[in-house]
Amino acid sequence: MRFSRLGVLFLLAAGVLLSANCSYYNRILSRKDLVDGSVAYRERKFAEAERLFRKAVARDPNGTTLEGRTAQVFLARTLHSEFIGNRQDKSKAEEAIDAYKKALTIDPNDQSSYKAVANLYENLQRTEDWEKWVADRAKNPSIRPEYRAEALTTLASKQNSCASEITETDAVKKKVKRDGKDVFEFVKPANASDYERLKSCVSKGLEFIDQAIALEPDNVKNAKSVNLKSMTVEQLRQFLELVKIFESANSYKASLSAQAMRLAEMEGRAGDRDRRKADSDQYRQHYADLGEVNRNIELELKARQEAAAAANNANANTKK
Repeated sequence: MRFSRLGVLFLLAAGVLLSANCSYYNRILSRKDLVDGSVAYRERKFAEAERLFRKAVARDPNGTTLEGRTAQVFLARTLHSEFIGNRQDKSKAEEAIDAYKKALTIDPNDQSSYKAVANLYENLQRTEDWEKWVADRAKNPSIRPEYRAEALTTLASKQNSCASEITETDAVKKKVKRDGKDVFEFVKPANASDYERLKSCVSKGLEFIDQAIALEPDNVKNAKSVNLKSMTVEQLRQFLELVKIFESANSYKASLSAQAMRLAEMEGRAGDRDRRKADSDQYRQHYADLGEVNRNIELELKARQEAAAAANNANANTKK
């Protein structure tokens, strides 16, 4: 949650447009408050930063200008940081949640603000609010598909953890000899409530992750054949973000398929067990492939950066 003075100035300078809702003079004042507020924030003078950001927000409470939108996000981050500095002051967390939510009404696809609210709900141990927040994100058709997939994967990950808490115990996961080899065999939990919870977690987890996988675009499905050299730096960064989201989704699909395989084995459903194992292997391979693509994108970005630096140095030397 750092603010760069130069970055703030550049961001605001890039988007200066006159608006009927906010005078040019007010925008100049807001820009000054944003820059001064970012300096105060960096120096951990959060109360001063909050005061300055609130002034900027008050000049454009509806976020009709770049200054107003930036101020709303900066205010939310400052309130969040104040809560982190004193976790007993839960009122700051509530204020931060409200501020982030207002920022999201301005830009619903602001992933940083969405994740910050989820993080605050978890910190406050408001599990039901967290679940509703993430589920609403996953169901919202106005949200970009990859962001919905990320929310669905988050929900699936919780169910996967729930299943693992049961299937990774010694009472359920037994080491046995099969064809001369040590293998694991899965048996039903002795506690009936654990068994019912396991079935519920696996069922819900697969439902969430299947919805996430359904949102995977063709360029990610065929990521290994994408020509990275033909992409611009910005396209590479965007593709990297996209691939990482579905790398995670495929990882949880593989894991939840393995949980379903364990459940099938407990229930003596050999055909389902083998089918789920095949699913797990398939998605684990795709997950590994996407990991390789991620590394290749990062290498390409590094090579572009080094080439640009070398070109700048060469130009500087020729001017001497």
